[in-house]
Parts: sequence; C-alpha cells; structure tokens
Amino acid sequence: MVDYPYQGKGITGLLELMPHYEPHDLKIFYKSMLRIRLIEEAIADRYHEDHMKSPIHLCIGQEAISVGSCYPLRQKDKVFCGHRTHGPYLAKGGNLNAMLSELHCRQNGCAASRGGSMHLIDKAVGMEGSSAIVAGIIPIATGAALAAKQQKDDRIIVVYIGDAAVEEGVSWESLNFAKLKNLPILYICENNYYSVCSPINYRQPAGIEIIKKAEAFGLKSYAVDGTNVLAMHQATEEALTFIKQGHGPAFIEAHAYRWRGHHGAKEDTHLGYRDKNELAAWKNVDPLSMLETVLIDSEFLNTREKEQMTDEITQEIDAGFTHALNSPFPTENDLLTHVYSEDMDALG
Repeated sequence: MVDYPYQGKGITGLLELMPHYEPHDLKIFYKSMLRIRLIEEAIADRYHEDHMKSPIHLCIGQEAISVGSCYPLRQKDKVFCGHRTHGPYLAKGGNLNAMLSELHCRQNGCAASRGGSMHLIDKAVGMEGSSAIVAGIIPIATGAALAAKQQKDDRIIVVYIGDAAVEEGVSWESLNFAKLKNLPILYICENNYYSVCSPINYRQPAGIEIIKKAEAFGLKSYAVDGTNVLAMHQATEEALTFIKQGHGPAFIEAHAYRWRGHHGAKEDTHLGYRDKNELAAWKNVDPLSMLETVLIDSEFLNTREKEQMTDEITQEIDAGFTHALNSPFPTENDLLTHVYSEDMDALG
C-alpha cells in the first residue's frame, strides 16, 4: 500500500468549516458533487454498450476538487485540464448534452466529435481546452495567463494537472515563468497518488512534497484535503484573492483518490497494483457521503430533498443519453472544418 502523507480529517474537517457557509451554498456543493457522481456512474454503466467510442478517465472520488475550486470562478475565468476532464467541465457549467454527444462522437458534441472525453472544450463556459499529453496543458495555460496580463484583462486562468505532471520538466519551466512574469494563474494538482498503475512512491523521492516544490519556485501554495469540498473552496478563494491583488501565481495540491481505474469504467484492484483495503480506506472519506451526512445531521438537507435532487439529475442524464444517441455523426464535409491551408484546392 502507498503511504499517504495527507488524508484529511474526514467529517471532522467539514464540521470545522461549516460555520463559515450558508445552508444554501452547502446544498449547491452537495448537488453539484452528486450530479458529477451520478453522471460518471451512468457513463461507466453504459460504457460496455460500445456507443461511446472515446476513452474515458473518470473522477469518481475526486468530485470535491472540481466543485470546490470552480464554485468561486466567474464565467470569464478560463479553465484548462489534463485528460481527466469531466469534473472540471461539469463544475464550470458545461452542457451535459454537449459532453455526452462528444463522448458518442457526434457532430453536435462540445468539440464537434474531434476531442472525445480527453479533449473537452467549450468556450461558452470558459472551458478552454485539455490535453491528454501528461503536463502538455501546463505551458498552454501559462501562455493564456500571459495573454490575459498583456491584454490587461482581469480574468484568472486555472489549470488542473495530476501528480505525474510534476515529473515533467515543462511543469517547473512554466511555474518559473509564471512567477517571473507575475501571471494570473492558479495551478491545481489533483494528487491521487497514481500515474496509471505506478504509485507515487515508485516515481517520486520519499519525503519530498509536491507543494514544497511549488513553494521553492516562489508560488503561494496550499496543501488541501481534496475530499473536503469546503477546504477546497476555501483554499481556492484565498488563492484567487492573492492572484487578483496582483501577487502572481498560486498552487494548490489537493490530496484525493480515484476509485476507478486510470482509464475505463471499472474498478481495477484485481490487477494487483493497488490493494482493495487501500481503496476501502479512501471510500471511508467519500467526499459526497461525508457532506451528505453532515448536512442531514445538521438538518440542512432531508431525505425528500435528496431524493428530489437525485430524480432531477437522473432525468437529466437519461435525456442527455437520448439526445446523444439521436444526434448525427459528422459527415465527410466536416473533415475540412477548422482545417486551414493557403491552398484549399490542394486539399481536394
């Protein structure tokens, strides 16, 4: 089993922060996480039907990171992602019909069937793009932050990366440049302790925390319990305030755990690279069920409201899949859309 330096305080951590939040906001956090969870479970349940031709990387178990960090963002703030895109896309306000159509490779998908799950893009909500290349999105997002500063626009750039991304040199080149130029960017590292099937202690030296590396480059940095949506929200708000005051980039290392395999729909402890007991331990700090427990115990949420939320989301999901399956595939004429050449005749 992997040695986890930071697994948070569980429900105790939520209870410590709850007095700072109104019940209305707490229920929004809960419903947003529930929505992402139910959508991803539906994708996983239907993936074997082979209508979704795109590879998928699920974020079940990591929903609190997306919801807590996207809640304080404005529409004009821009989000960039690695390959695990569903959580940030949905939390930023992405359209479920457009996302499911994209997973089904349909013409009306949010990337017009060109991206699939790993390359969601929807400029209408500030989802600027994603890259399946490990760390590949980091310099792109950093460049977007440079553009924002040069254009004197007050938008903030947020980029989501995994723990494996910090093993690439371009990560630290980008952080160095961002600090040097005082750029308005927030780097969020979703540390789930695995890169495909390789645990972090196989890849990174013991006792060397990712957050300390970011601090060494001069970034305002936070280590956060990524299963605690309130802690994630609080850290994000503090980081955004720091950036908006003109102090330059910030970095959040959010500790969490993915319940399913690196890719695909199923849980994969049978492969032997991680232990079933390890997964069970992290399920005990399920970000969704912990928040549900404290909301019900505090009488901010009742069973009827929970069932109503679930029914609304389930209906949205069913309608989304129906929409995707009834949507048109791209045509031959779509091949040249977004293709540019000085001599279009040469393309036939």
